[in-house]
Amino acid sequence: MPASDPSPATDPTSRRQARPWELAALAGLVLAVVVVLALTGFSRTERGTDGAVGTAQADADARATAVQTLLDTWASAVRTNDAARLSGLMDQAAAPGFLAAETRRAGNVAGVEFSDWGYEIAEGAETAVPSSLGDALGADEVWAPSVQLRYAIADESPTRKPVALVVARRGERWALVSDSATVDGDRRTWRGPWDFGPVVSRRVDTGDGQTSVVLGHPENATMVDRLADELPAAVVNATQLWGSNWAGRALVWVAGSQDEFTALVGPNHDGRDIAAVAISDAVDPDAATVTGQRIVFSPASEDRLTEVTRRAILRHELIHVAARAETVDHSPMWVLEGYAEYAAYRGTGEAERQIAPALTAQVGAEGPPTEFPEDTDFSGYGERGSVAYETAWSINAFVAEQYGESRLTELYRTLAVGEADPETVDGRLSDVLGVDADQFRDRWTDWVGAHLG
Repeated sequence: MPASDPSPATDPTSRRQARPWELAALAGLVLAVVVVLALTGFSRTERGTDGAVGTAQADADARATAVQTLLDTWASAVRTNDAARLSGLMDQAAAPGFLAAETRRAGNVAGVEFSDWGYEIAEGAETAVPSSLGDALGADEVWAPSVQLRYAIADESPTRKPVALVVARRGERWALVSDSATVDGDRRTWRGPWDFGPVVSRRVDTGDGQTSVVLGHPENATMVDRLADELPAAVVNATQLWGSNWAGRALVWVAGSQDEFTALVGPNHDGRDIAAVAISDAVDPDAATVTGQRIVFSPASEDRLTEVTRRAILRHELIHVAARAETVDHSPMWVLEGYAEYAAYRGTGEAERQIAPALTAQVGAEGPPTEFPEDTDFSGYGERGSVAYETAWSINAFVAEQYGESRLTELYRTLAVGEADPETVDGRLSDVLGVDADQFRDRWTDWVGAHLG
């Protein structure tokens, strides 16, 4: 199912069973406690009653300008792997380990083909830091602005991720204190692959002048290479089925650990039980644009996947990428996942009983299904989840065979418009295929029996 990133999150894209930041102490344990209390005790800035609103606004603007300059220098130092300049940006009471982490990140970032990397102050209500925090740091002023990391890799459009930043001013100089603090116990810094070790990157020409990228770590370089080799054909497959109205490229990440996988896709997807997830950050259906799309393979995938299943999962997740701008969350799962499963095995020549072994066994024991799987079935583990995905594949494969792939894609676009009651779904199905929904189910049931019985 397609999934949006946990910061924020929505959820139609994962492929099931295929088959820490602690708050850093700013200067020791006592100070860490002070920081936590202070940050979670932020209050909204209020207008003064002494007629100095204009002066206060000017001061706020000057502060924002000075800190944005600090952020720009920080981004440049990371991007250019300038350890000396990074060191010069740190406050004297910076969080223990912050400089070391930034230095490591800069070294790792150097291995990624970024087309954009920057930090920016995000729009939002002003917050004031209690004076106790400034006292604890011994600084003239302490600020925790809402900051975002803006980045883009190769030809991708920039996406933005949260940074829980604290900065301090001593005299006229602003400096970095921590990027691991929490605000209201909620805001945390997003971590990318470059926060988990050295990065290996493969640039892939996926046709029509489009560039795809596969990222991983030295220890999973073999998996990176295999996925990179598969990507051009997977892109062609997606375009043949979906059409050319998508980017024609993909960003694929291979996580090296469970912690990294959780950071990249969120806690709702367990890398021990699924092979890959397609994630997006922001979707604008009106403009048909999506930012932050990436396919993330779990650390267990390299050992568990065969050549066939690796290719299938990449194609499955890639069709979610292609269709994401026209896919509304909470649409019927049998069309979202069934369409992706059909794309996964389309044209591979894989035997139908191999594609749907759990459904084949059920047909042999109980006969073919007569109803579509429920949305909740797709989140089940074991046989229940497998049967749901395979049943969804069978519906879409039946439509493709009997009505053609163009009609199948039209059906997807018609049904992937959000939550709908069964009667509405049946009506849309009938409109696209020109057949009564009950008749459709009967014919599909017969098709499953003939192909898997």
